[in-house]
Amino acid sequence: MSSGTTTATRAEYCVVACAEAWRGAGEVLAGPMGTVPTIGARLAKLTFSPDLLLTDGEALLIGDVPAIGARAQVVEGWLPYRQHLALVATGRRHVMMGASQLDRHGNQNISCIGAWARPERQLLGVRGAPVNTLNNPTSYWIPKHSPRVFVEQVDMVSGVGYDRAAAAGPSATRYHRIPDVISDLGVFDFETPDRTMRLRSLHPGVTVEQVVAATGFALTVPDEVPHTREPTAEELRLIREVIDPKALRDREVSAA
Repeated sequence: MSSGTTTATRAEYCVVACAEAWRGAGEVLAGPMGTVPTIGARLAKLTFSPDLLLTDGEALLIGDVPAIGARAQVVEGWLPYRQHLALVATGRRHVMMGASQLDRHGNQNISCIGAWARPERQLLGVRGAPVNTLNNPTSYWIPKHSPRVFVEQVDMVSGVGYDRAAAAGPSATRYHRIPDVISDLGVFDFETPDRTMRLRSLHPGVTVEQVVAATGFALTVPDEVPHTREPTAEELRLIREVIDPKALRDREVSAA
């Protein structure tokens, strides 16, 4: 699709929704996991969040915004694993993780499917999810919204949700925040009295009924649900020509 075409694809709406997670973030480290969140973080850096810190995905802080798969030309610093972990503990990072399972309270599972003692499937392990969720803002990107991911109860808690953080007390809740959950169907948050998941916006072409059917728990749905904001012409140009000219985003999110 050429940059002259202004109609945005579902993947491009998802990119913009991910970028919005870092709006107004200031000088914090973006930690996008996945192609669409990575494009989103780079779009935010090039537009409304110029102070956002980016890495090359390994151990370098980069000063430019290369296309996906290209090498950075401007290196601002070195961020090895040990220093990265120390930075996480300060709260100066906003990571956007994936989830094999996610429940209504925001508990995330990336460790195993089935009982811990005898899992049906072994996944990544908890990795850094507990520390992420208790020390810095943690959002989630789900490229395929389904009841297998959005479940009533996760099989194992990797990332800590609002109910478990509250049960653990002030030491767990002090820096705990899950700002956004973004899927290929819409954007969600936990801005409800009981801190359970709410539908915040629908991507164009998606209905409330589709979202409810694809969610394995009772979702809070406002009376009026807006659409996810449309990318501007300049944002589409940056996505298509500068950040992701090979259209890798369309491999992660199928066309509506």
